[in-house]
Amino acid sequence: MIKVRNISTAFDKKIVHDNISFDIKKGEIFGILGGSGSGKSVLLRQIIMLDEIQSGTIEIFGKNINSLNMKQRHNVKKDWGVLFQFGALFSSLTVLENIGIMLKENTNFSQDLIDDIAYTKLNMVGLDPSVGKLYPEELSGGMKKRVALARALALDPKILFLDEPTSGLDPASAKAFDTLIAQLRDMLGLTVVIITHELNTIKNVLDRFLIISNTKLAITGTYEEAKNANNPVINKFLKL
Repeated sequence: MIKVRNISTAFDKKIVHDNISFDIKKGEIFGILGGSGSGKSVLLRQIIMLDEIQSGTIEIFGKNINSLNMKQRHNVKKDWGVLFQFGALFSSLTVLENIGIMLKENTNFSQDLIDDIAYTKLNMVGLDPSVGKLYPEELSGGMKKRVALARALALDPKILFLDEPTSGLDPASAKAFDTLIAQLRDMLGLTVVIITHELNTIKNVLDRFLIISNTKLAITGTYEEAKNANNPVINKFLKL
């Protein structure tokens, strides 16, 4: 689904990525891991075309995103959903309006159909229909994450990008969210890309992951492969 080749990134004289390459397979839950300031979010923003690629190439759905014009980029973006770290819900809109805004901007559906789809997505992420009338300030942290996830699913994406989806959640809510992500992958056939530092997510949810350390990839593989690598950098990050 995603092919990243020879990505190098620097800001002023600070190198963030040094010749990074990896693949993300269709249908897997793939993690982008690394310490604070390692360039995880920068890499994700390059993949979803929010930041420009300085050197190297990224292909999604077999298309080199470097060579796409604005219209082509827009069409590709409609095939993925993004959940940003803090949800990024619009405070002036209700939950239902927050979910429906993607449909309003990208389809010609009637308002009634948009509302019906929004309620379906709410149910999909485990929230009661009554939540649709609430505003973000009336929601708990876990509910905000689920609403943001429902919005990311609004256009029936093929890829789901999640930036620290369980940060700030209590252990029980984080575990429930992890379970939900795995269930949605299986039910909808999604490819999921997650930035995370949560060990439970890494061990129990991710099929494979990469770890960025000192601008390079320390490893790309499964949790078992990381454990068996006997690499001090990997062991320290995974608390092995």
